[in-house]
Amino acid sequence: MKVVVVSAGLSVPSSTRLLADRLADTVCDELSDQGHKVDVDVIELRALAAAIANSLVTGFPAPQLATAIAAVTDADSLVAVTPVFSASYSGLFKSFFDLIDPDALTGKPVLIAATGGTPRHSLVLDHALRPLFAYLRAVVVPTGVYAASEDWGTGGSAHTEGLPARIQRAGREMASILVTRADGPLSEDDPASSRKQLSDLRFD
Repeated sequence: MKVVVVSAGLSVPSSTRLLADRLADTVCDELSDQGHKVDVDVIELRALAAAIANSLVTGFPAPQLATAIAAVTDADSLVAVTPVFSASYSGLFKSFFDLIDPDALTGKPVLIAATGGTPRHSLVLDHALRPLFAYLRAVVVPTGVYAASEDWGTGGSAHTEGLPARIQRAGREMASILVTRADGPLSEDDPASSRKQLSDLRFD
């Protein structure tokens, strides 16, 4: 299974990249525990910023950018993580996905995540990222993960789910989708198909 991680973090080190790595590690651990071999490819958009801008203008991606686009297109699943700018995904993040063929993500599982300085931006997951990938006809993992500055190093409380728990839950959901597909999807005409896929996403 090939998992491609797209990180739009701009700084070094980057909390966006840190979140991306933790999500990818969780997905890999879950799949490995079930006997599946996983290949992870990380795409740092920061290093491709100039090439992305040039490609938008000229229509011709540079070799390194073309390789990144091909990796996304050929992946079995994506982990897509962006910092929040002006209450939405970053321009760099959106510009990269503008270069992807509109049909390339059809049916592809995508785990969405974002980072920001305040918890007030957490709605970016449902108001920006989820609609973007729904438009591209991807299969968006039910749990999106948002990490504010104050989330790092906390484990949550009796009434709130901490960042580590959210990462774990999202990773398990992504792994469940991939394992279900690897084991052979049921026929779309089978009324049990949708029920099985939903039950696979229920966790204690």
